Amino acid sequence: MSFRLYDSARRQIVPFEPLRAGEVSIYHCGLTVQSAPHLGHIRKEVVFDVLRRWLTYSGLSVTVVANVTDIDDKILEKSAEAGVPWYAHAYRFERELHTAYSALGCLPPTYEPRATGHIPEMLELTAVLIERGHAYVAADGSGDVYFDVRSWPTYGELSGQRVDEMEAAADADPRGKRDPRDFALWKGHKPGEPVTASWPSPWGRGRPGWHLECSAMAGKYLGTEFDIHGGGIDLKFPHHENELAQSRAAGHPFARHWMHNAWVTAAGEKMSKSLGNGALVSEVVKTYPARAVRLYLLAPHYRSAIEFSDTSLTEATAQLARIDTFLERGTAELGPMIDPATTSAPALPDAFADAMDDDLGTPGAMAVLFDTLKDGNKAADAGDEATFASAHRAVLAMLGVLGLDPAAPEWADAHAADDLRPVVDGLVTALLEQRQQARTRKDWSAADAIRDHLAAIGLKVTDTPTGPRWSLEN
Repeated sequence: MSFRLYDSARRQIVPFEPLRAGEVSIYHCGLTVQSAPHLGHIRKEVVFDVLRRWLTYSGLSVTVVANVTDIDDKILEKSAEAGVPWYAHAYRFERELHTAYSALGCLPPTYEPRATGHIPEMLELTAVLIERGHAYVAADGSGDVYFDVRSWPTYGELSGQRVDEMEAAADADPRGKRDPRDFALWKGHKPGEPVTASWPSPWGRGRPGWHLECSAMAGKYLGTEFDIHGGGIDLKFPHHENELAQSRAAGHPFARHWMHNAWVTAAGEKMSKSLGNGALVSEVVKTYPARAVRLYLLAPHYRSAIEFSDTSLTEATAQLARIDTFLERGTAELGPMIDPATTSAPALPDAFADAMDDDLGTPGAMAVLFDTLKDGNKAADAGDEATFASAHRAVLAMLGVLGLDPAAPEWADAHAADDLRPVVDGLVTALLEQRQQARTRKDWSAADAIRDHLAAIGLKVTDTPTGPRWSLEN
């Protein structure tokens, strides 16, 4: 295949060759379900959803595993503050995560394992690491088990750091560590923590460390070697670095390629719960159409940071309106010519495919989409139905790859309030009726004033034998 990606481990764009012909295996780290997801979290879901769609369109069978971290220090802390059991707290926000996935049209993963359902695999992996001399039980009687970073010569290869330059791992009390950078594989149960948040192990009751969870789950469902491991750039170190080290130290080849998407920022800083600047998905889709929010997240290149702003979301909403106006024009003017049952499947424009093959180049792909849309409108204005129909089908095909086709099943249950088009159409239609009444009574000044007002806000009015038609200016 011709797909190329930027491999975070190699730090360059490389050809993608699947481990098994015709198949692709992808693991990307899901959310720690401590609170509601914001746009910074959900960008990763949208990025890997587009990757999955493109690889599927390219003829590959794609398996996606995305975990849920449902046991963690922060979950215990936040559930205690809320006065609810930790598992109820985690389940509540797991459901909110699924709602956010669905709201933005993301296909569900092939499988979504929970950390708490895979304790045996984590214990087995820890035991292997101890046996191989890469992990040790803390001598302080805490029941903690640590990965010995200095036992693994290539530790730091993913992030490009040297051990002596790294900060201490802040995931456990350092008193039981041989080196401050050693990270916890297993955390012994501590007084005051819920007994339900611990499991029996050869080293005493406890719970898994965050990094151990993902290595164990990826290995169970995708095997000891798989194609792509991904996540947000903030996970590159220490999380993915530690996953890579412990998996390789256990004798597993692990991920062949690493992909990391950039942050959504607010005032130049990473959007995060701790900063309190997260735009919750559940709130944003109340103000903007969900498909517009998805467009806003996928249009920039996945390795480029996105600054959160109402201006950007408003621009995405206007872009979506241009797309939907074009689709509706096709339905109105072409009728059966665009019926999928009467036409062959459209080929994507070569330039679109080239952009997507070049490290998931969505900016170039979006440019092709809007160029095709513009050319289609010109063809329609010139009465060239065949060219218009071809452009219409190509636009639909591109929207399908991007997950923006309004007729796709994943948008079927979208709430009507999420689509502003009917509201806008009703308001514009009312103004056009007033304009027509002015024209009927030959009040040309009033009619022109309405037309000029609509033009000033970016709407083009075209008088046709069947009445006026409006569209957004290209």
